[in-house]
Amino acid sequence: MNVQRGDDLEDDFVPDDLVASSGEEDITFDSRQGAAGDIDGLLSADEEAEQDEPPPKGKAVLAKRKRREKDKERQAKKRKLAETVEVVEPPSVAAQPAQKLAHYMSTMQAKSFPEPTRLELDDICIPETAITDTTQWTESRSLDRLVDFIITVLPVLHKRLSQSSKSQGAPTLLYIAGAALRVADVTRVLKDKRLRGDKGGDVAKLFAKHFKLQEHVAYLKRSKIGSAAGTPGRVGKLLCETDALSMSQLTHIILDISFRDAKKRNLLDIPETRNEIFKTVLGAPKVLEGIRQGKIHVVLF
Repeated sequence: MNVQRGDDLEDDFVPDDLVASSGEEDITFDSRQGAAGDIDGLLSADEEAEQDEPPPKGKAVLAKRKRREKDKERQAKKRKLAETVEVVEPPSVAAQPAQKLAHYMSTMQAKSFPEPTRLELDDICIPETAITDTTQWTESRSLDRLVDFIITVLPVLHKRLSQSSKSQGAPTLLYIAGAALRVADVTRVLKDKRLRGDKGGDVAKLFAKHFKLQEHVAYLKRSKIGSAAGTPGRVGKLLCETDALSMSQLTHIILDISFRDAKKRNLLDIPETRNEIFKTVLGAPKVLEGIRQGKIHVVLF
């Protein structure tokens, strides 16, 4: 068998470039294309992963946004629940019959005088006959109903308030409230034309905030007033330390019992105001004398 070797090729043999290189180029091209395809695939997969997964900062913002949305939902639910639940206020102490009110007043008065004997307390207690029965009034005892309350339950007082005042510093009505702001609100209500008419006297505003005692003394001595609203502290000082607040025309003292402060305390629940009421307002000699004689009536509103 004759085997041809390289030396046996003809001297004028020239390799065919197209044939010789086509196989290698196909292999090279295929390999490059495959490699490029693999790289493109990896790159595209990485890009997709980056797009699907937010950066760390984006995650925090998204989580915070979700928390805010949940908080808003919870607050909205709470508001809705609060709107649907009807707040039921306890009945006012003032709505009780006169007999029970007399017992209530006596109990509160004893807290202001812990030392005196039972006999001494009897001398200064407010008798049942001096306490006006207001059980006929079944509506709210809020300030927006005060005018109607006076017109309906206290017709004699209503008539007197619409008449002209006879002398300086001598109110027909004394309204006792626990704080200056409350007194200011009461004063505005007492100025209602339905109470004063065209002839009714002025309405005095008596509290220590912004007003010195001597300023009130000077005002009362020159002014004809039909009613006065004040705090126990200032009214007590005017009654016990001056002669500016006269009791000559006084027929009614209204205690602002139904109103409760932020701590849900009424006028007599607060030790300071309770002591001032029983010691310097209801306990003032001229007031106590008028109560015993039946000239002054105590009203719990």
